[in-house]
Amino acid sequence: MGKARGEGRGAALLVALLLMCALLGLTGCTANGKEATGSGTLRVGVRSDVVGFGYLNEETGKHYGLEIDIAEELAKRLGYADIEYVDVLPENRKEMLQDGKVDCLIACYSVSETRLANFDFSPAYYNDLSIVMVEDSSLVGGIEQLKGMTFGAMAGSNTAPQLVIKLTELGFTSGEPLAQTEDKSETRFDTFRLVQIESYQELSRRLEEGSIDAACMDGSIAEMYLSADRSILDFSIDSQEYGVATQKDSALSKPTADAMQSMLDDGTITTLTDKWD
Repeated sequence: MGKARGEGRGAALLVALLLMCALLGLTGCTANGKEATGSGTLRVGVRSDVVGFGYLNEETGKHYGLEIDIAEELAKRLGYADIEYVDVLPENRKEMLQDGKVDCLIACYSVSETRLANFDFSPAYYNDLSIVMVEDSSLVGGIEQLKGMTFGAMAGSNTAPQLVIKLTELGFTSGEPLAQTEDKSETRFDTFRLVQIESYQELSRRLEEGSIDAACMDGSIAEMYLSADRSILDFSIDSQEYGVATQKDSALSKPTADAMQSMLDDGTITTLTDKWD
């Protein structure tokens, strides 16, 4: 009997709490009494085409990958009741976050000085190197052999500008663009041509057909497109650190950084990374 009265009081308290949330307009309140950082749903910009990180299975309609698992855990630690995945691409993810169409980006988005000027980033959850991949049939065995040839990189990624910087530092090129298409997808330099391509699948296809001589991308992504007929050159463009991006000085930035740091400290990130490696 006492147990029944206790359960009744508990139910009444829960109803009262939910009613208070509704009356005060506290959309961040959740049924467990925790105050969410934002609204009841965390909108996360993710990739839908990068196996192992963010991939949409069109048959099931579900997303899978390391970044999807990180997003789920982050939303839970921030107290959100639900999570919504919004597919983004390298060429539109910046605008999606700036315009508030997503609350954060967990989308193979690497930290850089230019991006730090516009966004806040959590501590890095994944470290990688951007590399150069070639077809073995090209007989290219080193970066110097690519003089006069065409490099391909993902549009909207850090890799293209980092490649130009690295090749300039090496003395491979002067680094000064000589000509550029109107849409800026192709740039001609003194010793090479750089083409920016819309997807990794297309980048791989263009390498296979020979319209580009080298494909530049993050090493973890290159593994998906590496075959017995391809090689990765002994040359790295730059290091890449993936972090969770939020709007500059937003209320979500510090809680996100703190939650991600706790996931690094307690081994959650290591566990999830090992799961998908």
